Amino acid sequence: LYVEKSYYLGPDKGGERAYKLIHDAMLETGLVGIASYSARGKQYIVLLRPFKQGLIMHQLRYAQEVKDWAEVPMPDLPDLKPAELGLAKQIIQQIAHETFEPEKYKDEVQERMMELINKKVEGQEITLAPEAPAGKVIDLMEALKASLGMSNAEDRKPALAADSKKADAAEAAPRKKAAAKKK
Repeated sequence: LYVEKSYYLGPDKGGERAYKLIHDAMLETGLVGIASYSARGKQYIVLLRPFKQGLIMHQLRYAQEVKDWAEVPMPDLPDLKPAELGLAKQIIQQIAHETFEPEKYKDEVQERMMELINKKVEGQEITLAPEAPAGKVIDLMEALKASLGMSNAEDRKPALAADSKKADAAEAAPRKKAAAKKK
């Protein structure tokens, strides 16, 4: 919640030695740096961390900018049946991946928008797609069972905690398992 934006940082001319020193020291100690900087008439708090051969700066939100969870309106949540929870966990294990591979995901809304823009540029007529009908309420257990039956377990491996060498090798991959979007 606190991370707002992330940036790659490179050294200025003449700052290469200090840059590498900070990078290597943080890498070897396992520590990150907290700093502040001013830009566009505002002071920002940032977290600096080593990444590959360089540094990444995460621009952070101030505490007062993050809503407290107690302020989030939540209905009373129902008790779950053990069978429901077990089935949901089984499905998650079947569709989980060991690493997050961002190149596998596309912004489908942007792609559709670009297609429409290109059609307009080419002089083609653009028609709006009809609105999708509202979804109906379904039986969760039946949907979970159907999903489990349609899942191809042979193509998927249960997610395991990545060891630190694998995690360091993955580009910006989080150290938590991520569930893949089912198509």
